[in-house]
Amino acid sequence: MAKLLVVDDEPINLEIIGHCLEDEHQLAFAEDGLEAWAMLEASPQAYDGVILDRMMPRMDGMEVLRRLKADRRFRDVPVIMQSAADSSEQVAEGLAAGAWYYLAKPYAPKALRSIVNAALDDRRNRKDLAHIGGRLQAILDLTEQAGFRFRTLDEVSVLSSTLAQMCPNPETVAMGLSELMLNAVEHGNLGIDYAEKGRLIEEGLWQEEVERRLADPAQAGRHAIVELRRDPAFLSFTIRDRGPGFDWQRYLDLDPSRAFDSHGRGIAMARHLAFASMEYRGTGNEVQVTVALADPPEIRAPNDGTA
Repeated sequence: MAKLLVVDDEPINLEIIGHCLEDEHQLAFAEDGLEAWAMLEASPQAYDGVILDRMMPRMDGMEVLRRLKADRRFRDVPVIMQSAADSSEQVAEGLAAGAWYYLAKPYAPKALRSIVNAALDDRRNRKDLAHIGGRLQAILDLTEQAGFRFRTLDEVSVLSSTLAQMCPNPETVAMGLSELMLNAVEHGNLGIDYAEKGRLIEEGLWQEEVERRLADPAQAGRHAIVELRRDPAFLSFTIRDRGPGFDWQRYLDLDPSRAFDSHGRGIAMARHLAFASMEYRGTGNEVQVTVALADPPEIRAPNDGTA
């Protein structure tokens, strides 16, 4: 069971969240940001995620969020911001500060569980991907150029994590490659669109539907491709699927109007966290990303998504 720190200055809200999640997760509670920060500093490795109220006395949620994302010990911990302050500007501020998961009060228990599970799955996948391909690093370090095909979810996991071992920041690159390669499989090759994926996730049927479509004989020879090229200063990865493309511009940043969805943040996370640049080509069924071979700076200005 994952352990979550739930932070809210209203006891009734702590009780409601506890009632919704106590059967699935271990929970710890704090009544304001100052208490929460003290608990985090006392046990830096204890929490798999934070459910954080935005407006609180002594230290508000935005200040806790800024401290979490500025501290290497907590940078990978997903933060779910929950607040009655749900204007586009306020949501955008929270997203920009690192709250990739957002809940507007009041929310249904089903929405809370869905967002919490999405956040924990994302973190778990990043950690798992970082461990899968480490044994091949010596061979990969000798590679100048290569191409690989993939079509299944397992192949995405193995390839993305293995290729990421060539990079200075393998865990975040594995996440970024995985998100782009999953998009190539589920949307590009299999034709699962945004609305349909949301419905499948809500019903707990997403993976089952992907596997069902992959088993279709018409899909047997339908692969996506990832190609890598090494230059002195950077690695580039080009991912290409056989679909018609999509309106990729919409997904380069996490639009506040989609902030409450259980999915749809992968491309934006990949762009802002994993890569030095991202360039979609043509209709969107091909994307090239680059990774600097030197350690990336602590703070990067986001690129415009076209180069």
